[in-house]
Amino acid sequence: MLQSLNLSLSIWVALIATPIAIAVGQVLFKMASSNLGAVSLNSFLRLLIDPIFIVAIVLYGSATVIWVFVLKSVPLSLAYMFMALTYCIVPVLAYYFFDEAIGWQYFVGTLFILAGLAIIVL
Repeated sequence: MLQSLNLSLSIWVALIATPIAIAVGQVLFKMASSNLGAVSLNSFLRLLIDPIFIVAIVLYGSATVIWVFVLKSVPLSLAYMFMALTYCIVPVLAYYFFDEAIGWQYFVGTLFILAGLAIIVL
């Protein structure tokens, strides 16, 4: 399907890089959350000046701007399918950064997601 759109290399890179950036942003948000105490004004203010949180916000914002340019060239119904890559990437990053467990179900689900993307792209 996407082949018929004749996309440039930069659009393909953006289609893949945006979900990666969003996944990394999720890891950074989780890291920033570890510095928070109970929900309070003080915690909120500390969050706003937390360097990890600031990097996560900048990364998310940059990814959003890139995504807008992707959507100029790719129909939303097709482009949004690439966001499913975040479901594949975030658990792997959580495993490496937070020692979170990944079961066999994750690998089976990832195969289904990647197969679905392949079907859509081809």
